[in-house]
Amino acid sequence: MRLLSVNLGRPRTVSYSDHPDGVTGIDKRPVDGPVRVAAPGSAGMGASGLAGDAVCHTVHHGGSDQAVYAVAREDLDVWERELGRPLGNGSFGENLTTSGIDVSGARIGERWRIGPRVVLEITSARIPCRTFQGHLGESGWVRRFTRRAAPGAYLRVIEGGEIRAGDAVEIVHRPDHDVTVALQFRAVTTERELLPRLLAAGEALHPEVLERARTYARTYAAKDMPDNGS
Repeated sequence: MRLLSVNLGRPRTVSYSDHPDGVTGIDKRPVDGPVRVAAPGSAGMGASGLAGDAVCHTVHHGGSDQAVYAVAREDLDVWERELGRPLGNGSFGENLTTSGIDVSGARIGERWRIGPRVVLEITSARIPCRTFQGHLGESGWVRRFTRRAAPGAYLRVIEGGEIRAGDAVEIVHRPDHDVTVALQFRAVTTERELLPRLLAAGEALHPEVLERARTYARTYAAKDMPDNGS
């Protein structure tokens, strides 16, 4: 298991048909040399966990619970064949392109050591948006990406340091629950009835996802209570 590339993006003005005149950092490209990784701060204030990487809309992107985004090269290869076009490392706006790791099959709370020092923890799945669709230039992309349910993973920084292409990736902690990135993705997109299962991952979940699961579980628990009124 290893890191194929570290990918950074610069702010870029775009004008997609359904997202006119926006600024985005989704166009990420592999870089040479080491890149510093650190927790960027709370959502809405912090940006990327990688030095030199742009996050332009911090309300919905970036922050310590979405500090780093990882995609498996194997998933990019599947999409290459389906789309009939090359997809270089960083094509999905990912910071890390990995090899030998089932990223979407990783468990929430799973921890990876990358290189000698950096430790990252899985928090949640990537949810596709209009910017992603515009960047890929594929009609119906959000729907197609959602249907496959192999979204890649966001991670928080547990121990900072430097990483570079070629670094080994080691799973140093794997929780004993069964809440994978793919399961969490399905629960918040197409199968809401799965939301209560996410609670097994506890505080390792992205806080917004955890609260959503708790709210759903409380709502349906209340509906299932017997009505003892007159």
